[in-house]
Amino acid sequence: MLKRAVCIISGGMDSALSAKIAQVDGYEIIALHFNYGQRTESKELECFRKIASAVDASEKYEIDLPFFEQIGASALTDKSIDVPTGGIEEGVPVTYVPFRNGIFLSIAAAVAEKHGAEALFIGVVEEDSSGYPDCRESYIEQMQKAINLGTKDETNLEIKMPLVTLKKSQIVQKSLDLNVPLKDTWSCYKSEEAACGVCDSCRLRLKGFKEAGSIDPIPYA
Repeated sequence: MLKRAVCIISGGMDSALSAKIAQVDGYEIIALHFNYGQRTESKELECFRKIASAVDASEKYEIDLPFFEQIGASALTDKSIDVPTGGIEEGVPVTYVPFRNGIFLSIAAAVAEKHGAEALFIGVVEEDSSGYPDCRESYIEQMQKAINLGTKDETNLEIKMPLVTLKKSQIVQKSLDLNVPLKDTWSCYKSEEAACGVCDSCRLRLKGFKEAGSIDPIPYA
């Protein structure tokens, strides 16, 4: 019997590895991407398409969520709020998009139910993440319960978070081990041509490569 998994793929390194792990585990992959008005939307979409092809996705969904721009309140979706570049600080940063992963998981659950998928893969990372509350393992576990309560009796989804306890350097290393096309991933919050190298996401990525003793294959400004 074929196992199916919906993989949320942002175009970043974490979700690319998460999808690769699903493929290695023998799942047929339904790739899911969201355009939500983020600054690097077109670059992330381009990366998503390459990553989805690399894991032989049987279906690809590119879903537009324009209301995130209307809500704003995040430097990723509101151009009037600057993306911080001074280094990672304590607390929830201004790049946090209100309840983004909750909304993503809800839509992913609908796609999974349609396709009779049994798993949902999301590349959340708790320890090395930028302090986002919607990346916590305890939260995702509760979301799984809520999704299964709110879907058909025969729908029984497991939300898998294969990276949740990993450090960025371990993610880099595992990606290299599994031949994830890291050159086709994008982490920068600010720019689509060359990564800025100074936003929180670039800093975490570069630190991960450095600690893994490897060179990041994407261009930096």
